[in-house]
Amino acid sequence: MTLKKEHIINKIVERANLDKNLSRKVFETTLEIMKDNLQNGSNLVISGFGKFQVRQKQSRRGRNPQTGEEMEISGRKVCTFKVSKILKKKINGDGF
Repeated sequence: MTLKKEHIINKIVERANLDKNLSRKVFETTLEIMKDNLQNGSNLVISGFGKFQVRQKQSRRGRNPQTGEEMEISGRKVCTFKVSKILKKKINGDGF
């Protein structure tokens, strides 16, 4: 099952015993802070979870898969995620 934003908000309501509107506001504000940080080019590290990093990809030669025509793929920024060792262990059932 895919965990969606609404599910997370409901879990916050249950576990933190908060009002749903307050839970939504806290979660949305947290996401905005994270997005702003990444947009500014800073890394985002959440201890025990992982690291989000914005990287610049260089332009490169590519090929249109439909036509086979060579083309230039422009440079762009991408967001990468590296899982923490703690979360990796938890996912694999090795810890906690």
